[in-house]
Amino acid sequence: MPGQRGGAVRLAVLPLERQLHEAARRNNVGRMKELIARRANVRARNHVGRVALHWAAGAGHEQAVRLLLEHEAAVDEQDVVGTSWKHVCVCVRVCVCMSFGMNALLLSAWFGHLQVLQILVNSGAKIHCENKDGLSILHCAAQKGHVPVLAFIMEDLEDVALDHTDQLGRTAFHRAAEHGQLEALDFLVGSGCDHGAKDKEGNTALHLAAGRGHRAVLQRLVDIGLELEEQNAEGLTALHAAAGELHPDCVQLLLRAGSNVNALTRKKQSCLHYAALGGSEDVARALIHAGGRTDVADHGASPMHLAVRHNFPALVELLIDAGGDLDATDNQGKTALAVAARSNHVSLVDMIIKADRFYRREKDHPLCRDPSDPSGQGLTFKQDHQQETQQLRSVLWRLASRYLRSHEWKKLAYCWEFTEAHIHAIEQQWTGTKSYREHGHRMLLIWLHGVATASENPSKALFEGLVAIGRRDLAESIRKKANVNPNIPRRCIAM
Repeated sequence: MPGQRGGAVRLAVLPLERQLHEAARRNNVGRMKELIARRANVRARNHVGRVALHWAAGAGHEQAVRLLLEHEAAVDEQDVVGTSWKHVCVCVRVCVCMSFGMNALLLSAWFGHLQVLQILVNSGAKIHCENKDGLSILHCAAQKGHVPVLAFIMEDLEDVALDHTDQLGRTAFHRAAEHGQLEALDFLVGSGCDHGAKDKEGNTALHLAAGRGHRAVLQRLVDIGLELEEQNAEGLTALHAAAGELHPDCVQLLLRAGSNVNALTRKKQSCLHYAALGGSEDVARALIHAGGRTDVADHGASPMHLAVRHNFPALVELLIDAGGDLDATDNQGKTALAVAARSNHVSLVDMIIKADRFYRREKDHPLCRDPSDPSGQGLTFKQDHQQETQQLRSVLWRLASRYLRSHEWKKLAYCWEFTEAHIHAIEQQWTGTKSYREHGHRMLLIWLHGVATASENPSKALFEGLVAIGRRDLAESIRKKANVNPNIPRRCIAM
């Protein structure tokens, strides 16, 4: 090749070629001419497989592109090592080593440089080229939202297939939806693309937009009539995708549009299962409000089991409040309480026991609590940190850590109608030979929650419990202290 020093230099460019790459990236045409005159090889590759034409085309430098083409730069050369490009700031782009297989034409479409793309086409660039992932110039322009480039491709180039698929089976329409490019999506719709096309995993554009949280695109897809209940290869609907990726606004949009909140995947998972896996209260609340069932079992695992297993306390409480079945078992025959205990999620164990005791009491004694009683307002099953109960909680801590013998906390628990499952779950936490002190303290706090929600006198109930297990001495001691110290409440509000 005239003016060059032999064939393409690979990977380790010489000083002149390195300078040529930098000049092309900066559009320093004068410097480029000087380096070419000094026989710099325009086809030399750097360590990531780039040639000078890649830099110039990716940056949109028309003069630099023309100069390189005039000196026989290979118009269709791909970056053999491969890179992907990203912005570092407004004026600088850098490459990150990934096997991507981009050429100058694809780069110009990716970055939206229409004039450079036209120059390359007029210089004989192959318009049906693809990178290693099967992305065509149409895919690149659609994914990045470059409508003028899309218009040029569709109106001025011949035989460009509108619904051509990449290696994932995705069309340009899929790519625009997946990456939230509303204007590009509208252009493709106007060009007559296939709205309902599925990729190799069975995803429609609706799945992809919902999973990425692109609300505006999702709304447009709903408006043009994409099927809401279309399932992908795993049986997920778009609502599953939005719930699984924790996009509450998209979940709300799909629910308002009429998506089936209780649709099941091939593995019998509901949208609420997906919300539980991600721990999203907002998504779960929206699904429950729309009628999402809390009792659907994925091979035995309910949304409650999943939330417990992954230790999402707020979501567990939400599911409890929504009527989640605490007695339901998973495929190993374990309740949510057993799962929490086995996973050593202590706060969840205590929360579930409080809830179970509360709802059992409500079932057995539906009229025992006055709905107008302020102690029933703001009911929660979380740990109590209220100032009003601090003194009493201190009394219970001293009782458990100093005065109750190792077996007595269990006797008290049975006296107060804790079940075997409750006691076993508390005992799962092992901190050493003195674990019974912590077990007793947790049991007493759970008991206190029940007393408070039942609007009972905690001092009286504690006295009667200690007497019942044969510890009148402790009962009398605590009563005397309560009579002396006015800070110990005889009634306490719900925790």
